[in-house]
Amino acid sequence: MQQVVKEFTKGLWTELPPFRLVLGLCPTLAVTKTADNGLGMGLAVIFVLALSNLIISLVRDIIPKKVRIVCFIAISASLVVSVELLMQAYAYPLYQQLGIFVPLIVVNCIILGRAEAFAAKNTVPLALADGLGIGLGFTLSLTFLGSLREIFGSGTLFGMPVMWDGFKPFSIMVEAPGAFICLGLILAAMNVINRWQARRKGLEAPENVSGGCAACRACTGGR
Repeated sequence: MQQVVKEFTKGLWTELPPFRLVLGLCPTLAVTKTADNGLGMGLAVIFVLALSNLIISLVRDIIPKKVRIVCFIAISASLVVSVELLMQAYAYPLYQQLGIFVPLIVVNCIILGRAEAFAAKNTVPLALADGLGIGLGFTLSLTFLGSLREIFGSGTLFGMPVMWDGFKPFSIMVEAPGAFICLGLILAAMNVINRWQARRKGLEAPENVSGGCAACRACTGGR
């Protein structure tokens, strides 16, 4: 049970996909004009990531190693089609806002990375916990980034006005440069937090927020 909790919680900070592993930046930058869009994309990724991890862990012993990547893509593609159909049925305006980035979840490096590095090498409970944790961390990241851009770029949060009368929105925040500005500021803030935590523990300050090449732990079998 302790191991399951550990695998779930790592995705909330230690291996936070966009800001710690620096993965999945394409949807992170492209669909976060509003908090709604960030939350919607994040929930779709949770669905695909958790279920793909679960299914891959269940069938990992019967998938030939030579075709494992093809099988992983087929599994995730089937789940993405399900997400598309659900969005079209129950959240069509959101589906229109997210556009091409919904089907592109199939080739999201987070989905394939967790399948190869973790789900294919671990038991079902651990794989499910990993998928839920990483997916939740990704959702929180996109929602937070989308909230910042929406507040300063439109003066609203989830479509509701939150700024004072006379506030003039920074239109650049809901354009492409605004995504890079917010991402850079968040990464800088996380660097500051990491260095502060390291000093408190008497450790050497890390150079950056990303774990680098070893961040996804593929080389170590996901352990």
